[in-house]
Amino acid sequence: MQMQSTLRRNIRCGLYACMALTLFLVEAQIPLPIPLPGVKLGLANAVTLLVMELDRPRDALAVLLTRIVLSGLFCGQPVMLLYSLCGGLLSFCGMALLHRVLSRNLWFVSMVGSILHIVGQLVMAAHLMGTTLVANYFPILVLFAVPAGVFNGWVVTYVAGHARKLLSNG
Repeated sequence: MQMQSTLRRNIRCGLYACMALTLFLVEAQIPLPIPLPGVKLGLANAVTLLVMELDRPRDALAVLLTRIVLSGLFCGQPVMLLYSLCGGLLSFCGMALLHRVLSRNLWFVSMVGSILHIVGQLVMAAHLMGTTLVANYFPILVLFAVPAGVFNGWVVTYVAGHARKLLSNG
């Protein structure tokens, strides 16, 4: 029985990772009306929060890391892998801590995760470029990160509600 439960969890994590990777790749093809590097909706990160909500934080971390490594391989940009790892891990840590106390406010958890993702990426950029001037870009990115994070949180709230019904019937 334990092995069957572990197998089901692993299959779900694989499906979540596939969803996150697909959303990442689709989102990379959508031209945004704002031609600023680093501005995107972050739909793949919504899957991380969804896994955190429906399963365990360690499952969400496994999905996040799988998506980051595979997207780095598919996009062929090693530097992007560093940015994604730094932003994704900082975002994950913040969301995991907040989710424990604010699980009913996923929009807020997601918004903070979105801001932390930017912070992580800017820290990596400062390290790689050898300058802290990249911090001047932070206020501009936050203007886009806050609504994107709130939107993703609302999406996760909606999807999680329906997913719980499906999971309880299956």
